[in-house]
Formats: sequence, structure tokens, C-alpha cells
Amino acid sequence: MAEAPAYDHLIKLLLVGDGMVGKSSLLSRYTDNVFSQVYMSTIGIDIKTKNIEVNGKRVQLQMWDAAVQERFQQIIRPFFKGAAGIMFVYDITNEHSFKRLCQWMNDFREVVPNAVLMVVGNKCDLENARVVSTEQGQSFADEHGCKFIETSASDNVNVNEMVMGIAEAILLKREDSK
Repeated sequence: MAEAPAYDHLIKLLLVGDGMVGKSSLLSRYTDNVFSQVYMSTIGIDIKTKNIEVNGKRVQLQMWDAAVQERFQQIIRPFFKGAAGIMFVYDITNEHSFKRLCQWMNDFREVVPNAVLMVVGNKCDLENARVVSTEQGQSFADEHGCKFIETSASDNVNVNEMVMGIAEAILLKREDSK
């Protein structure tokens, strides 16, 4: 007889966006409470799991950090099917990473059309170098029907709130669809 899983819900989350925006740093900060100043490009997919409690429900998160290199995109796209949430990450000090959010959304909405979406402005600790305002990020998220948050993986600002916010929205969507 198979043993019952140690969770009530399995939630697959994707972190997507341009290189160097901090996707891997956010993932490491959330799952391991670690931040490294050393940048290492993700090759393929990095997947981490974490068991949490959300509104009294036991949840296992599978968090997928995808490589941004063009040569990997077609190979890894099929793995994204079934994702419940997508966090589109940009760097508040890099306007190009913000402008590319539309392209990322178009690409992933095709693959995962029913996912809960969140726009994440990362590196809010670098306020002096900011080029994308909080208002611009919020406006973009509102325009596209997404949740919005600003984070800092290095200073551990809103990292837990980012994950809990999307997890709560996913569970609420699941309850509403019953």
C-alpha cells in the first residue's frame, strides 16, 4: 500500500526573466536562506522543493528556475506544463529586463495559460541605482492582471511574502474552481 503524501497540495512555480535579474538568488534565499555574491548562470533547469503551510494547508512547493539562454528554451518549455504559478522577475536597475516582461509573458502564457502570474521587481536594496519605479512595476502588473511585489534576495526583503502571496492566490483559485 502506497504511503500518503506529506502534503495536501503540490504547487509548481516557475521563476522566469532575463539573465542576471536574480532568479537563482531569490530561489536560494527562499529555499535555503542563502545569498551568494558569485553569479553562476543557470544551465537548463534548477528545481528546489520546500514544504510550507499556507492557510492551514500543507503545501509542497516545486520551484523551477529556468535558463534564459535561447538554446535551452525550446528544450525546456515542455517541462513547464502544469505550473500553477509564474513569477516574472526583472531587475529594478535594468530597464531592458523590465521591457522584456511582455515577451516573457507571451512566451509562457502559451505554455501555461491558467497559471497565477506575479511580477517581481528584484534588487530593491539598490535604490540609488533604480531606473524602474515601483509605480511602473505596479502599473505593468495591473495592466496584465498580475500580482506585484518588489524584493531583495541579498537583504531578504519580501522574499517570503513573494512566495506566500502567489501560493495563497493559487490555493484560492483552486478552491474557487471546485
